[in-house]
Amino acid sequence: MYDRSLLLELLLEVEEAIRRIERRFTNIQNPDDFLSSDDGLDRLDAIGMMLIAISENIRRIHRLVGDEWFDRYPDVNWSDIKGIRNILAHDYFDIDPEEVYQICSTDIGILKRELEKIRYDIF
Repeated sequence: MYDRSLLLELLLEVEEAIRRIERRFTNIQNPDDFLSSDDGLDRLDAIGMMLIAISENIRRIHRLVGDEWFDRYPDVNWSDIKGIRNILAHDYFDIDPEEVYQICSTDIGILKRELEKIRYDIF
């Protein structure tokens, strides 16, 4: 069995990171918006940091609950989430704004919905 209070804390931190990403993604209409101004670059940087935070917490959750637990929520590509931290942290100056745009416009919404299911299921 896992520590439910730690799991809740980690999930809440991921949800906070998602809120920050959603706020910073406001007014970004296409990937070029990240590169067209200092504000866009700042948003890309800030979103990248929140994606790293999400990845770190998903890794911690995975160590806490294991593969089978994640298998119950197949709509999310958990391995990609866990792996994005390495890409962003090690290839920081090569961040692909199109990939970040895709993550923000599609994948974050899917993750957010699945996290709501997870919290409902465990609490």
